[in-house]
Amino acid sequence: MPFLSEVVLASGNTHKYRELSALFAPLGFSLIYGPERLDLDVEEKGKSYAENALLKATAWSRALGMPAVADDSGLEVQELGWAPGLFSARVASSDAGRIAWLLDRLRGKESRRARFVACVALVWPGESQTRVFLSEGFCWGRIATEAAGSAGFGYDPVFIPDRFNATFSELGEELKSRISHRAIACRALRDMLELPDMVKSLSVRSGETD
Repeated sequence: MPFLSEVVLASGNTHKYRELSALFAPLGFSLIYGPERLDLDVEEKGKSYAENALLKATAWSRALGMPAVADDSGLEVQELGWAPGLFSARVASSDAGRIAWLLDRLRGKESRRARFVACVALVWPGESQTRVFLSEGFCWGRIATEAAGSAGFGYDPVFIPDRFNATFSELGEELKSRISHRAIACRALRDMLELPDMVKSLSVRSGETD
């Protein structure tokens, strides 16, 4: 496997860039913030987190001719039929609006069981084939009755992970980087990349990743 020196993040989300830079640091490659190289908007039309992550990573990899990594993630709440799920970022135009949307729908509900889900995709082009790596991570917990804490982003101020009595925003980024859905998915991807023969990787011919 040739040395992986640079990977572009297929996203303009600065929060994700900071998280993923730290999570991939042990592998020794440089994670490039996507907008520094290209202005590209990829429609997330997939029916799963994996499809959306792969759509984004493939588009950026092809456009730049270099390895690209993307994640797609969401919050799933059991009482809401596992919504908002794939539409977690689309229920409102801001983090505050999304949290308000969620708390309003859970007002008076006893069951607040929920989980964060993340899928991470790495697309690595080559002369004869493109290698595709996919991993998924889950973090179970519950939804708080009100927002608390200032760290993190998205639904972090209202998500309390299992075995804790504080939200991700209160627990801080250092702990989140060890137990979050995105951390778990990234560790799995790191394990794949560190395997000598990459026996867990999925290899496909270049141009067949649509």
